[in-house]
Amino acid sequence: MINDNDVIETLDELETFLRLIEAGGLGLNNVSGVALATNNANGRPFVAVLDDNQQLLLGRWVTPYVFENGKDMVRYGTKKPH
Repeated sequence: MINDNDVIETLDELETFLRLIEAGGLGLNNVSGVALATNNANGRPFVAVLDDNQQLLLGRWVTPYVFENGKDMVRYGTKKPH
């Protein structure tokens, strides 16, 4: 599910979101990964939280800037102590 009101606009916001996922702070079960993707219907970029079956558990829209510049953070994690 993607809430249209929630747009990640900066890399700091992306980092905060990823830390919440890593810490289990959103109460999601069976989280196995996070990916950047685009909506097939309109090409709009988003960050996807995926379960063990690679199904979307939660998504947040991201700006084109975050989509292009946040790839390494999504791929490799935040690499900072929690």
